[in-house]
Amino acid sequence: MEGHEDWREASQQTCVPEAVKDNQNAWISVREMPSGCWANFTTQDNKEVHILSLNFSLEASSMFEINMSTARPMHLIITTDSNMTLFCALQVNNDVSVYVPSDSHITFYSSNAVHQKDLPTSNEDLQRWATEEFGGVTSFTTIQNPRKIISTEREGTRLLPTGSNTCTAENEWQLFNHYLAVESNIPMLKSCSSTVPNSHTQKELYIVNIPEDVSIRHVFVQVITKRKISLLLRGPPGTMWRIFDLQDTSLYSNNVILLATSMKHEFPPTLNITTDDATAVQKAALDHFKASTITSYSEIRTKRTMVMLVLGKNDHITVTDAPTETPPSPPSPPQMPLFMQLYTSPDYRSPLDPNTKVQSDKRIYAEISAQIFGEIVLTIKVINCSVRSKGSCPVVRDMPFRPEVCSSTVCPNTTRISFSLELLQDLASTSWDLECSVKFCFNEKCGDGGRVKRNMEVIQKYIPPPRPCIDFGLSAVLGIAFGGFLIGVLLIGALWFIKIRTGYPTGLEVGSTAANLSGCPCTLTSKRQPVSTNPSPSENSSANASIGSTQSTPTSSMA
Repeated sequence: MEGHEDWREASQQTCVPEAVKDNQNAWISVREMPSGCWANFTTQDNKEVHILSLNFSLEASSMFEINMSTARPMHLIITTDSNMTLFCALQVNNDVSVYVPSDSHITFYSSNAVHQKDLPTSNEDLQRWATEEFGGVTSFTTIQNPRKIISTEREGTRLLPTGSNTCTAENEWQLFNHYLAVESNIPMLKSCSSTVPNSHTQKELYIVNIPEDVSIRHVFVQVITKRKISLLLRGPPGTMWRIFDLQDTSLYSNNVILLATSMKHEFPPTLNITTDDATAVQKAALDHFKASTITSYSEIRTKRTMVMLVLGKNDHITVTDAPTETPPSPPSPPQMPLFMQLYTSPDYRSPLDPNTKVQSDKRIYAEISAQIFGEIVLTIKVINCSVRSKGSCPVVRDMPFRPEVCSSTVCPNTTRISFSLELLQDLASTSWDLECSVKFCFNEKCGDGGRVKRNMEVIQKYIPPPRPCIDFGLSAVLGIAFGGFLIGVLLIGALWFIKIRTGYPTGLEVGSTAANLSGCPCTLTSKRQPVSTNPSPSENSSANASIGSTQSTPTSSMA
């Protein structure tokens, strides 16, 4: 038995969770649930009154979207307590009237009118103002770090008693019937899987782990897969799990589980594990369910107290935010995309093809533009730029840039900058991603505008290798000097040796005067040479001297 346990433990495969983009993947999606109050109120012209209070943390993006194109007739009041400048792409139908504070930090891009009012700042005073203005309030909703707020066409008041016009604390079961679907721009989900893709040979195992330091206390779980699954839910003490659409599922949890069916069934904790360590939780699930792989392990972190989870993978079932049958979700609101076009000349008339290779000694000119909704004109400011090489070992470098002049009439919602590619001269890579971070500014108020990326090909300029420079040290200089000295001594010695052996005068003893004074016992034999008829004076003098010298030799010998 012990050997069997060791074999099973060795065959178990755990995984390391990583951050998940947009808080959803093929196996799980996570969404914060809005909180607030509800009332069954409509105005005399059959319009609802909804208040949205938007909260943004410092790490959140300043751009978000609101799509109320499929909403019922309503008065929509939008406020925020954030001091950062925000930008909202707003889509509403003609039956939705939008109201914002006159000193709002939110800049709206919308084809519909946005009404500015002197609104109070506190939530209680704001509800009082709406009650005096419209006769009551249908809902007050607080949303944290929204990325998208989309109308779901649902009647959020249908579960409330008829005739209720007082905005009271929201019942958690009515959250599923909220008229809004909200997506956050703050990462909340880490997930991983140790299952081989497209493998369905065993019962799928899902694990959801909420760390001990997280404030989540109410978790709504919707299981959409039709396959048999095993589900382990672990959270801090006091966490309540509410599960919908539970099919053939084995449950295991250290918290209370409430099955949200026509008859509410509550199950006490069955898992005795106090640690939130990923490996320990995964092994506990593998041991309990006698499994070898994990279909989905997920960790959730958020500052909100209520979240909604959708678990399972089913190609025929659309992930919804409520267990009840709902109409299709409306299309996502349009984006405010950024574009970057590169040019090879400062007149911005020669666009650079992405596949064209540019020499690293050239200057590149970039034009960054944004597609803005409405007729408002924004100023785009480039904050920083960087380049990242493509390949298995990417290299990242900050890319200094220089702003290029372009008036707002010529470049609406556009900015121009230029780069020198000399920074890439000594780097081996030729394929680069150029990315710039920008801000949108309006009336001297600026907010985060996102990032824009463009690829480019760079080739190195050929630089001939420099001539080798010989560095002479002190020893080399002394050696050369000593060598020159030896050569000089040898040459002088050679000349002296030639003089001794041959008796010929050296170059310093040339001339008749030196010959007469030398006193050498030499006998020179000379032959008389024919003399020209008209010798020049110098030749005559030289000849006479030679004759005289020749004639004096015998006389001296005879003496």
